[in-house]
Amino acid sequence: MTSDHTINTFREAFGIRPKEVISLVGAGGKTTLMFALSRELATHKKVVITTTTAKIFPPSSSETPFVLVSRDEEEIVDYIVKNASRKGHVTVASELLPDSGKLQGISPLLVSRLIALNPVSHVIVEADGASKRPLKAPNPEYEPVIPPCTSLVIPIVGIDALGCRLSEENVFRSEIASKLTGIPLGGTVSAEAIVNLMLHPFGITRGSPAEARIIPFINKMDLNVDLSIARVIGSKILAAKHTQIDRVVLGQAQFHPPVVEVISN
Repeated sequence: MTSDHTINTFREAFGIRPKEVISLVGAGGKTTLMFALSRELATHKKVVITTTTAKIFPPSSSETPFVLVSRDEEEIVDYIVKNASRKGHVTVASELLPDSGKLQGISPLLVSRLIALNPVSHVIVEADGASKRPLKAPNPEYEPVIPPCTSLVIPIVGIDALGCRLSEENVFRSEIASKLTGIPLGGTVSAEAIVNLMLHPFGITRGSPAEARIIPFINKMDLNVDLSIARVIGSKILAAKHTQIDRVVLGQAQFHPPVVEVISN
């Protein structure tokens, strides 16, 4: 396994290609990563679309220059074709939910329609929720909702999850996480537990398309000056020899440079 300290951009770290649908799953900074990716990928001639198949809070003007909310998919498609290439970046949602103040996401089918449009360079999808916890386990009944057209899945975990108590305060859907990892509620989240949640068939990457690349992202490295702990997690992930995973990215989505290190086979 090798480590590369010279990669500074998400585009290079994740090997992002033209016309990718990128789905973000897990916990510990999905929304922050989504808008950080959009800033890197936006150009003057094409548009990056950020969206969700779950729910997100309305983004600020610093996160996205334009938010398009409509239940009418034809209206969304028409707008993107006619206007979006002048916007650079647009966030798309179906409706504003009055009870939570969140934006309701769009269908996986619409995601596939959007990436096929000529003005669209990338679609970045937040594919599940985590209620701002650093770690989560998905509910197998309905999440994550990863569009089948996804070509890159980025499962995310916050490094601050390591060593915390396995409780709902720290781990979203902690009871499911306990069953998947074998750690009792109230126990300590270990590196092995994080790897297990990342790779378990019913874990964070559940439902990833068989053809998609999966590149785990360990976020919030600014909270941990000791890289060795994150390197252990990355090495354990790669040691499992998952056929869709060839690297692990360590980074800090809120800061520059956002990439700290890339660990690869």
